[in-house]
This record gives sequence, C-alpha cells and structure tokens, in this order.
Amino acid sequence: MADFDRNVLEFYQLSTPYPTEWPVEKDKSDDSDSEAEQKKQKLSRRKSRYQALERAVSNRASIVQGSEKSANGVSNLVQKDEPDPLGTSESVVRSLRQLGVPVQDDIRLRNRFLMSSTSFSPALFLSQMHATADTQSLLSGLDVLSKSIDQKSASLKVLVESNFERFVRAKATIDNVYREMKYRGAEPPSPARARAHSRHTSKSSFRGSSGGAALGPNPLASPLPNDTRKKNALIKESDYGVMGIKTPLLDVAAKAEDVWGPALGGREKEENLKTVSTSFDRYKDYIEASSNIADSIKRKDYEALVDEYVRARKFADEARKLVEALGSTPPSETQTYQILLAARMWYDVEEQIQLFKRDVWRKLTSLHNVSRAESLAGQPQDQHMELISLLLELGVDDNPIWVWLLSRYDYLKGKISSTGERAKVEIEVLRRRLASGEKPAPQMMATHLRNLGRQSVENKVNGIDTTDVLELWDKMLAFLSSLLSAQGILGEVMEFWQTVEGFIDGKAQKSLPTGYNSESREHHRLSQQGTIDLQKGTIELVDMIRSHVFEFFAGAPPEDISLLFSPLPPSPGTPMSGLTPTRDPRFNFDANNLPPPSPKRGETWEKYAFWPPTSNSVSGVHYLSKMLALVGSGASEMASVAPVSQGDAKQLESLRTLVGAARERCVNALCAAWNKDAENIKYVEDWKRSKDMGDVTRMPTSFASFEGALLSGMQKILYIPEAMAKSGAGDIVLPPPTKLLQSVRSQYVTTLYKALSGMVENAERAVKKADDEWTTDVDMSITPRDNRASLNDSSGTVDPGDRNVRMLLTLGNLHALRTKVVPNLNGQFENAFSVKLTDESKTIKDVLGQIDARLFQTYTRPSVDSLRKIIRAGLADPQWAPPKPTEVKPYVYEALLTLVLVHTQVSTTAPSMTHQVLSYLLEQISRELLDCFKARARFDLGALMQATLDVEFFAQTLSQYTTERASGLQGEVYSMLDAKTDNAARARLQDELPGMREVLKKLREQSRSEFACFKRPRRTVTASAGAGSAATTATTAAAATAAPERTLERTATG
Repeated sequence: MADFDRNVLEFYQLSTPYPTEWPVEKDKSDDSDSEAEQKKQKLSRRKSRYQALERAVSNRASIVQGSEKSANGVSNLVQKDEPDPLGTSESVVRSLRQLGVPVQDDIRLRNRFLMSSTSFSPALFLSQMHATADTQSLLSGLDVLSKSIDQKSASLKVLVESNFERFVRAKATIDNVYREMKYRGAEPPSPARARAHSRHTSKSSFRGSSGGAALGPNPLASPLPNDTRKKNALIKESDYGVMGIKTPLLDVAAKAEDVWGPALGGREKEENLKTVSTSFDRYKDYIEASSNIADSIKRKDYEALVDEYVRARKFADEARKLVEALGSTPPSETQTYQILLAARMWYDVEEQIQLFKRDVWRKLTSLHNVSRAESLAGQPQDQHMELISLLLELGVDDNPIWVWLLSRYDYLKGKISSTGERAKVEIEVLRRRLASGEKPAPQMMATHLRNLGRQSVENKVNGIDTTDVLELWDKMLAFLSSLLSAQGILGEVMEFWQTVEGFIDGKAQKSLPTGYNSESREHHRLSQQGTIDLQKGTIELVDMIRSHVFEFFAGAPPEDISLLFSPLPPSPGTPMSGLTPTRDPRFNFDANNLPPPSPKRGETWEKYAFWPPTSNSVSGVHYLSKMLALVGSGASEMASVAPVSQGDAKQLESLRTLVGAARERCVNALCAAWNKDAENIKYVEDWKRSKDMGDVTRMPTSFASFEGALLSGMQKILYIPEAMAKSGAGDIVLPPPTKLLQSVRSQYVTTLYKALSGMVENAERAVKKADDEWTTDVDMSITPRDNRASLNDSSGTVDPGDRNVRMLLTLGNLHALRTKVVPNLNGQFENAFSVKLTDESKTIKDVLGQIDARLFQTYTRPSVDSLRKIIRAGLADPQWAPPKPTEVKPYVYEALLTLVLVHTQVSTTAPSMTHQVLSYLLEQISRELLDCFKARARFDLGALMQATLDVEFFAQTLSQYTTERASGLQGEVYSMLDAKTDNAARARLQDELPGMREVLKKLREQSRSEFACFKRPRRTVTASAGAGSAATTATTAAAATAAPERTLERTATG
C-alpha cells in the first residue's frame, strides 16, 4: 500500500495523500481555456523578467522521469497510460486505440485523455472515450469517480490540517520580508480602512501593490535620488530587488545542475539503460539490420547484403504475422516493442535497398559503355549476370533480363549508326584532302614498287605507298574491322544473340537465383512476344551492319559531310572503338580550313569511296585483300545467326549480294590501278645490277615481285580463302563469276605487254640525270670506234647514258623474263585461278621473242653497218689480191678490232649476251663476204688464195662463236669461190696449201694477244654462258678447231 500511495503522490505532485485544496496551478493548465487566454498567457510568460529562473527551475524538474511542462511552465508527472476514471476500462490508451483514435502516435493528444496531465480535457475525454455510453453507465462512472475523489480529498485534508500552522507562519514570514524589501525598512502607510485577513492576501499582494490604489500614495513612485537603498528595493528599476543576485543565482543554478543533475538522475538512467540493454540484446538483429546492410553496400559485399536483406524481410514478415494473429487483441509491451522495431527497421532497410536497386539498374543499363578491351583487361565478362542475379535476389517488379537485353539492343543500334556515319565522313574528308593535293610523280611510285621486294622479307607495309595514302587505307581497314571483326561490333552482335539464345532456351537462367520465397522465378522466362522482338531486333542489327558495308563499297563517295560540323556527343555511350580515340583536329569544324569539294577530273578512283586517290595497286591489293577477308568472314558470321539463317531468304541473298558487289567493285578498281602502274613500271628501272644475277638489273626482280603481289592479292580478293574457313561460308561467298575472272586474265596479259613496252622504251630513250626524268633530247649511242666501255663500279650501277649499255641490260632483262620470270608468273596465275594460259602463254612468248629480236637488231645494227662498210671498202681495194698473198688484208684486222670493242662492251655489261652477239656478228661478216665475193666475176689464183686467207682468219679467230649458220655461210663462200675459178688455179692451189697453212699459223701467233678475248676458255662452258646450250657450243667450238684444214682442203679440191 505504501508503494501505491507514493506513486499517487508522485503522480499528482502532492506532499500529502490528503490535500485540503485543489492546487491552483493545475487549473491554469486546463486546455479548455480559450485560445485567446492561451495566447495571452504565452505573451505574459514571454515578457516575464523571471524567465531564466523559471527555465532553471523547470530544467531541474525535468530530471524526474515522466515530468511534463504545461502551457504556463508548470510541470507535473504524467503516466503513459492509466485506467478509466469512470471505471469502464483498465487502459485508456488501449480503449482509444480500439476506437481508432491515434493516441500512440500523438503524445499531446494522449495527454488530453489522461487525468494525470495538466492538459486533460474532460469534454474531449467524454466525447471520445464514452461516446456510446448511456445514462446509466455514466451515472455508474460518476459514482466511481466520486469515491476516488473522496479518497484522495481525505488525504489532502489530513495533509493541510497537520501542517496548517506551518503554512500560516510561512505566510506571515513571506509577507514581512516582502514589506521590508518593498518599503526599504520604513513603516508602510496606513490604509484608509482595515481589511480583514484573508488567506488569499498573498496571492494578490504583488498585483495589488503594483497599482498603489489600495494603499494610497506610493512613496516608491518617485524615490529620492540619493537613496542608497534603491538597489534592493522591489521596484521595476532594480528588477524588484534581485538585480544584484540575479547573475550569481543563474550561475549557481547552472553549476548545481551540472554537478547534481547526473547524480540525481543517475538511478533512473541506470534503470533506463538496463531496460534498453535488455531490449537491445533481445532484438539485436532488428537493430543491427539497417547498419549491416549499409556496411555491406559500402564494402560492395553483395552476398552479405542479400543475406542481411533476407533476414530483414523475415523479421518484417514475422511482425506482420504477429499483427495479423493479434487482430483486435491489444499487444503486450514486448510485442509492441517488437512490432515497432520491425517497422522502423524495415523502413530504413527498404529505403536503402530501393536506393541500391536504382544504382544497380543504372549500372546494368550503362554496362554496355565499357569497351571490350577494358572488359577483357579487368572486369568480368559476365558482370551483367552478377547484376541480374543481385536484382533477382533483392526482388524487382521489372524483368532485369528483358531490361538488360533491350538496353543492349539500343546500345548496339546506336553504336552501329554512329560508328558507320562518323567513319564514312572522316574517310571522305581524308579522301578529299588527298585528292586535292599534289599528284605524286611517277618516280615516287617507282620508289614504292622497288621497296616491294624487301616488303616480303620484312613483312611491313610502310614503304609500299605514300604516308597519306597508307593512313587512309588504315582508317578504312579500321572502320571495317570495327564493324565486322570478332573484336568489333559484329562480335558484340554475335555475343548479344548468343546471350539472347541462352535466355530463350533457358540455359542461362539455370545459374540465376529465384529470390526470396521464389518471388523472382517469374522473371526467368522471356515472354513469347519478347522473344519475337529480340529475334527481329537481331535481324535489324545485322542488316544495319550489312547496309553500312554495302554502301561503303557499292556507293559513290558521299557528298554530304555535314556530320563533320556536329560535335561528338559528350555522353559516355558514344562508341569510339576502331575510329578516333582522341579527336583528330582535321575532323574539327574550322571555318578557315573547310574540306575541299570532291574533285571531278575523270580519274577512275573518283567513283570509288573505298579507294584512296593516287594509291598504287600494290597498297590497294594489300589492303583490299584484308578488307574483303573481313567482308567475307563477317557475311558468313551474320548468315550463321539463327534468325537470319532460319528467317527470310531475302536476308541471305542480301548478304550474298554484299560479298559479290564488294568483290566486283574491288576487282574493277584494282584492275584500273594495275593497268596504270604497269604503264609506269618503266620508272622502276634504276640501272643497278641485281645481286642475284649480275648480268641483269633489278628490274626483273621488281617486276616479278610486283606481278606476284598483284596475283596473290587478286586471288585472295576473288576467292576470299580466309572466309571459306567459316562454317556455311560456301552459301554466302560464291565462286567468282567467269566475267570477273576473264577481266583479271585480260588485265594480267595487258600489264605484261605494257611492262615490256616500257622496258624497251627505257632502252631506246636517253636518261637526263639532272632532274632524273626520261628525255629524248640527246641519244648517246656508241659507235663501233667509240673507245668507251661500261664497267661495273663498286655500287653495281652502270652508265645509263650509254644507249648500247641500256640495250644490252634490257636484252639481259628480257632474257630473264622469257626464261624465268614470265613462266613463273604464268604458273602462279594458273595455280591461283585454276585456269590454263595456253593461248596467252604462247602469245606472250611470241611477243617476248619479237621484242627481243627487235631490240637485238637495234643494238647490233650500228656494228653490222660498220662491219659491212669495212669489208666492202677492203674488198674494193685494187691492191686486195696480190699475185701471191702472204698475209691477210688490213680490213680483216679492222673488223676484228671492232668485234673486240663489242666483246668488251657486251662481256662487261651483259656477259650472258656475249656469245649471242658475236655469233650474230660473225654470221653477218660471213654473209657480207659472200655478197662481196659474188660481185666479182672471176677469181685467179692470187684472189683465190687471198679470199681463202681472209675467210679462214675470220673463222679461226672467231671459232668460239661459230654457229651452224655461220658454218653454212662459210661453206657457201668456198663453193662460190670454187665456181668462179678455173682448173689450173685449183691445181696450183693444191701446191700452195702447205704454205698457206704456215702463213695462217704465223698470223695467228702474231695476233694472239690482240684477239685473246676471242679465245675459247679452258673450263667447260656452262649453260648460262651463251644463248645456246652447252653441248651445242662445245660441238661448234670443236668443229671450228678442225675447220682450217678441212676448208683449205675443200677449196683446193673444188
């Protein structure tokens, strides 16, 4: 019972359980007062000089648990709940909650229903708590309330009666102190009439004295200026006597609050902390769930995040089930605490998870902007699967698989469009700038072709064309590679379809979670319409790539380059792979340096967007073979996509058209460049000897490399072997049409003719070394008597100004072409294109023979004319036939010396041509001798002997170069001599034969040193030493050795 009384006293803030009077301050806190009174009270309280003291006192009272401050600053103890004062319920709060009044959420509203609160409103209490009560129940409640009041009133009466005298003494003491302070120790003026004592005097004493009407004239109204007691007077100027102690009192109150406040409230804090600690230990998981989830998000520990979120969802579900199980039954304090904690926890957790989901959605849709190189380098390739799994674990309304596939489709579509359009414009800008530049000289092209022989060894393309042309080729190749390579957009499209196919078949979903209570299982399947849309989208992506490539090859150069004036979008989704990682300033809009218009000069390359202006055929075939390999492989890959291969046949036909059109356009452009380069290949001739074959220049090797590179590259362009390795490529990459093969065949033969014509032109035209240009101003042809000879220098360079040297080297080159280069090229062509060049080979061989014969005749004609002139002059001499000749005539030596000069020039310039040239000249000497001898009517013994000596001296000195034709001509000479002499001369010639043999032997010995160059070498003649075979040469030389005796014998015998 003592605990109950103490709780009652604490609840009502009473000093005795039996008060005799209701506290006046509790009437002041009635909320039923009008709003005007409340505002007036607030205004008066705001103007009070004792506001600081009131605040200090109220702060001190606030230490007590459950204290409440009323509207005027009076504090009391208010319980959280209490029984109905009318006796109808054990809990006012529970009853109101059942009635739908939100007293738990609004503390002020709850206090208006609790009698322990100074803001208790009887009218509101009855209108809400007992809205449906009848009269009888209200009367019963009144009886209960009356009994309760009587019990507590009795306690107050006892309290007042036991302390009444103490109250009176305290009242008198306070009045005396007040009087002294107010009148500064003087006697107060007597009132007009005595007033009966009232116990309410003190209540109105301050207010009554302030006006001064009840006490008469107020001596404090105008205090004396020199009054020192004014400081402590209870007047307005001295702050009613507390001015001096106001500040110290406030400091002391603050100090006391600091020192004793924790001590006084420590026990209650201890109890509160124990209660909190117990609750914390019991509901620790509830309280830590929000912080654990925040920490998991911060650490990017998504497994822990999912576990914590599932645990939080279980807590929330348990709380929901508890509420559903309670129904209308009031929950216990523990259950209420659990429900409130779960609600608060779930609110915080759900807010964090929603923010995290938005971030994951953003990452999922922006995952495409990461380049494949970066993905392969650092990030996992299946990062989208991790994000999809995370969303399914957390639970989402939208299907993350569909959202990711749709965003991937939109990204690829935009990337294809922007990459294709931007690259075409940049290529066209470079093409126009290159076309408007200065056209390179033929000698520059020749330099690139000369480097071709080294390219096959070094495997580089730096020297096969100009830097600007190679840059444009590289950009075109990069553009197609970015579209069609496995590392480019086509690879991404193929990967996209594989992912779509995996989700359609249900294979990719096997590793995906089903979420909490399998709520995400519905997102594992794509809808039928979604599947159809994805298939159509894949076909659309393939068709976009195909159309960009087809337009690049089959279309004309673009006229509209306005896209150049539009800046690149700054969004991170802008595709840049394969084009310009950093913006090239040439592609920036510059009003002072606008791209020139597309030139119209009638050049073949003007109608091709894929051919750099002024590019040669070597760089063209190198890059076009790579580009066609990308096109063929890409078309085969696109055809292997299931929606394309199993869909409309028109799509497959369009892919075949793409490959066929690209191939045909590339072949046509390449043939035009090939034809032009064949016309200019004559500039490749630098008149430097080949390191492999010393008697030819580097021209045959360069020509073989040039034609070989063109044939090899053309074969790759026509058949695209790299693409044929793909499965199903045979249906897309069809064999080249016959018309296309025939055009290549014709172009090959044409280039051979033009190259051979250029070589002959090089031999017949002089070189002007000043500016390294071909010119026909001066022809430095050598005469037979010219003493100059072309000797090899240390660098292998010959004198290109000597026409004979050029012709000899060209003859050697033609021989190399006829015997090695052209047959090899023909074989390469037949193997590459699976055709037989029977007619073409014969035609080419005939043309080579004609060119060789014509050039040979051109070279030997000056020497033949000179020899003919010498022989005719010598035989026309009247002193030519003495009675008994003892030596050969001078014209023979002069003719042989001419042959010595020719031998020197040929052997030092083109050793392989020596035998052919001297044999031909020997034949011409024999023919000229025959013609001159035919002109004489008769030959006496002296003329017969002289003719025999001259002919035999020629034959024996040049025996190494005797051919069957020369031997036949010499036989005709002897027959003709025999026919134009008589029998007497023949008989006498028999007697002179031994002497003639001695004369010939002596003459040969005397001229051995002069004509040593004609001596047959001791070693065996190789096949490459002459124009004929080794066996023929050896046989001819052996026959020539025995010729003198046989011919002399034949002449003597007739």
